[in-house]
Amino acid sequence: MTRILVIDDDVQICNMLERFLSRKGYEVDIAYDGNQGITKFDKARTDLVITDLVMPEKEGIETVMELRAKSPAVKIIAISGGGRVGPESYLEIARELGAQRTFEKPVDFEELLGAVEELTSPKA
Repeated sequence: MTRILVIDDDVQICNMLERFLSRKGYEVDIAYDGNQGITKFDKARTDLVITDLVMPEKEGIETVMELRAKSPAVKIIAISGGGRVGPESYLEIARELGAQRTFEKPVDFEELLGAVEELTSPKA
């Protein structure tokens, strides 16, 4: 079973993604900031990480960099609602650092599912 780690400081988004992806047959774990996400990733490596980019404690950009250093093969989807400079800037940086897919919030769950399926398929 494909394992996914969702990292977002918005509890509602974490819970919605966990329910949605679990119903689609994925094993999902959640973390509420980058530090917690890295700790969970270290304990149980996942096939895919979906991370917000603007969070307290450890921001998503730093989280993407650390994940990429720890596991170059891990698939990463970055999501962002922006911040002071807007989501486009954060998402572009995330792509440059190795996120395979990026989405602006609010995320269309069906589009996200398509990216998850693509990135976790055996040929990805």
